[in-house]
Amino acid sequence: MNITPRAPLALLASAVLLTACGSSDSLDGGEPGSGAIVVGSQDYYSNEIIAEIYSQALESSDYDVRRDFRIGQREVYIGEVEQGNVDLFPEYSGPLLQYWKPDTTARLREDVHSELVAAAPEGLSILDDSPASDQDSYVVTRELAEQYSLRSVADLANIPGPITLGANSEAETRPNGPKGLKSVYGIDAGFTPIEDGGGPLTIKALKDGDIQFAIVYTADPTIAKNDLVVLDDPRGLFLASNLVPVASDALDAPARDIINRISAALTSEDLINLNARSVDDQSPASTIAGQWLEEKGLTRLP
Repeated sequence: MNITPRAPLALLASAVLLTACGSSDSLDGGEPGSGAIVVGSQDYYSNEIIAEIYSQALESSDYDVRRDFRIGQREVYIGEVEQGNVDLFPEYSGPLLQYWKPDTTARLREDVHSELVAAAPEGLSILDDSPASDQDSYVVTRELAEQYSLRSVADLANIPGPITLGANSEAETRPNGPKGLKSVYGIDAGFTPIEDGGGPLTIKALKDGDIQFAIVYTADPTIAKNDLVVLDDPRGLFLASNLVPVASDALDAPARDIINRISAALTSEDLINLNARSVDDQSPASTIAGQWLEEKGLTRLP
């Protein structure tokens, strides 16, 4: 999940109402003022797949959609969302809540979603969260877990000598970085930035012993493929992280209903399978999204 610096998007006129494709206000191309719904995504393949599912579902119901994918990570794209330059964005409930409300004490799914709805800035709405969870987690190699009896995050204290966390650079200052680990579990750790979002460079660093643990999303097929161990988090360092759409207030009610139906249909197992199609089969997000919608019978939503 590399952060990709981008020039700011053209500011969409906030007074423009989003309309279905074919209406008198809609123009082809999704330019500002056209009535197109701008769908964004993180610079992360899994998030792009969900954004593509949103886009195709809306297009199947005759909405005009403009894609603005792989904008970057939260520190980069959230400004575009808050300014109204992006109308719909697939997010993750816990991390987003911590971004908007760093001192939150919510940890369970329902509490996190409720606080997220209240914390959303003016002009934005939080739609229904999905049962699908893509949870940040600390992972270690099977060998290290067996050597030091590592089952939970607290067990990292069993490892003698210095330990190092590997993750994307922004994780160093996030609540689940070294400072959060120290405050919640009392464990000191160094930090090594590895800019591939838990990808092959991170896995190599784990296996080589350059880092002792890493942040990897639980829906990443890398975990099973490499026999990694996800450490339990009994003290709630990681908040519940369910897929949740963030929508501009301009998104109309029928469009919201479509996206809420998508959220309800997505499962955590779906996320793992979707991600595997991307990682293992190298299929493009558009193909993966279209296949999922067809499999779920959601190719044409009223």
